[in-house]
Amino acid sequence: MNEKKLLTAIKLFKKRQNSDKFRVNMQERNERILYYQSFTIDKIKDMTLDDFYAYISNLWSMLIWGNKKYIVDKLINENGFEKLKEYLIFLLYGKENIEIRWDKFLTDIKGLGPSTISELLSYSNPDEYMILNKTTIKCFDYLDIPKLPIHNYQFTGKKYIEICNTAKKIAEIMRTEGINKISLLIVDFLLWDEILPLTDKSKIQIIEKEIKDIKESKSLHEEIKQKVVDIGRLLGFTSNAEVQIAKGAKVDVVWEVNIGNMGTVNYVFEIQTNGSIDSLILNLLKAKNNACVQSIVAVSDAKQLERIRQEACIDDIQKNLKYWDIEDVIEVHDCLSKAHTIINQLELVPTSLFNKD
Repeated sequence: MNEKKLLTAIKLFKKRQNSDKFRVNMQERNERILYYQSFTIDKIKDMTLDDFYAYISNLWSMLIWGNKKYIVDKLINENGFEKLKEYLIFLLYGKENIEIRWDKFLTDIKGLGPSTISELLSYSNPDEYMILNKTTIKCFDYLDIPKLPIHNYQFTGKKYIEICNTAKKIAEIMRTEGINKISLLIVDFLLWDEILPLTDKSKIQIIEKEIKDIKESKSLHEEIKQKVVDIGRLLGFTSNAEVQIAKGAKVDVVWEVNIGNMGTVNYVFEIQTNGSIDSLILNLLKAKNNACVQSIVAVSDAKQLERIRQEACIDDIQKNLKYWDIEDVIEVHDCLSKAHTIINQLELVPTSLFNKD
């Protein structure tokens, strides 16, 4: 860790301790801790749907979504309400090592990723657990902390423990510099308010490692698939994964939009991180034969997209096939998420509108 960079940020942080903005931010964090710690095991067991909606929709990780009810309803439909409550209790109050709880939760529960579950853990025990998201990684990278995860599939329980231990070291340095009542939630405060602006000035780029095996490739496939789904939803489409678009053709993602009373238009995406390109082309060819499909898109890295271009030589598909680089998918997802987070904080549409059935 580059302590010189860290100490510079801590000095800036100390200077702002008497500002109104600092007090408001501290108060918000304390209120969040009190709210989420009020959910005991019994209270989570007895959660109603309304309780669960409030519990999830109040998270910072949910700020990108305008219609939070749609996202919460999807969580319930995909996992089951009782299972969600059971796994929340397991994550927050289980006796197993956090590495085991973290990995099992991410494996078994759809729709709640590292940002969300680390935020819940941080509120439940802010002295032990750190919020882990792209901002954390970007700021740690600025501090020259090595071996950081990049993609969601690399955010394992083992890596989460390493992140929390590093955050504890930062907290200890903050204490030695005279900042009292330090928790890892205050370390998160330091990252957002002081270190994140410095990362933009430094223009640091995290170099992504090559996928080394099929297991990692499958994990990356799932992550990119979810990002394409999210981009569609953020753009206002009905967006779903694993859709049967034609007989014998289940595609990775479909964006759908209704055109008045005339019907629907679909945009089909197939993600390729490893495996047979022939299978991808065949799936897209079948999808194209669906009259509702407006465009078909292959999503992969630059090297594999070139291979797809060379092998997609059938006239029926070549003229209709679009190509989307994974790096661009990630950038679009990040930019859209940031834009929606900022816009949703304006509260242009009252939240109550989204609670109507």
